Amino acid sequence: MSYFEVADPRFATFIIPVCQLERLHTGMRWAEGPVYFPDSRQLLFSDIPNNRMLRWDEETGAVATFRFPSNHANGNTRDRQGRLVTCEHGARRVTRTEPDGGLTVLAERFEGRRLNSPNDVVVKSDGTVWFTDPPYGILTDYEGNKADSEIGRCNVYRLDPADGRLTLVADDFDKPNGLAFSPDETQLYIADSGRSHGAHLPHHIRRFAVSADNTLSGGEVFAQIDPGVPDGIRVDTGGHLWVSAGDGVHCYAPDGTRLGKILIPETVANITFGGPKRNRLFIAATTSLYAVYINARGAQTP
Repeated sequence: MSYFEVADPRFATFIIPVCQLERLHTGMRWAEGPVYFPDSRQLLFSDIPNNRMLRWDEETGAVATFRFPSNHANGNTRDRQGRLVTCEHGARRVTRTEPDGGLTVLAERFEGRRLNSPNDVVVKSDGTVWFTDPPYGILTDYEGNKADSEIGRCNVYRLDPADGRLTLVADDFDKPNGLAFSPDETQLYIADSGRSHGAHLPHHIRRFAVSADNTLSGGEVFAQIDPGVPDGIRVDTGGHLWVSAGDGVHCYAPDGTRLGKILIPETVANITFGGPKRNRLFIAATTSLYAVYINARGAQTP
């Protein structure tokens, strides 16, 4: 298929010849943060500059506003109870949406100082919430509210919802972005999208070992992403990484070999697996939401 680019024969096994790349919706300014809810067969995603979250219905294809204003919401995920967890650029915080629709603030300060603008988030099977905190939401008023950083650097954090304790787990990134655990949660992949603000800055994914007490070690470069920068990351049940890039979605084997690409006509920001069998890849790309069925399943989510 013309939208698949095979770099390694292993990538061909993911291609379903009869399945086409579909554009499900358009009209966003910067689509981000797709998250699928199997119980209601709907996908939520962010449109950051338009300060809204949208809801796409898998059964009807209809799109409606889920939340406006959204505090310039960016990354989204579900926790182990199926609740929505959201990174809000505008309010510089991470929130959880309760079953009654109310919002619980999970994190907004570290050591008394406001976070920069939480970007992307994942929840581990033990319930801990891991998120990145680059400055994109405070650099301009376009994706948030322009302000100075109170922390003075861009960190990766772990939140224990049992006691509300926020722990710094990595502080040596330029602009930490998307993140994802390996299927067995012994490894954590974190993107650094620093090149968005300088050609000499990082555009890679790093891989960390996750210990039993949730501390990180290692952090070697797993893959350099080109063109563009890595943003959202997802992992399938075989441990392959699916990474957003300037020309589409790149797929990497667990050994770091780039297997191939799904070519998208817009810059891709974030992705997620969904559908009843978790074999449909949803792609948030600049102005549009795309999807394609592939012969792989996303790693188990709640």
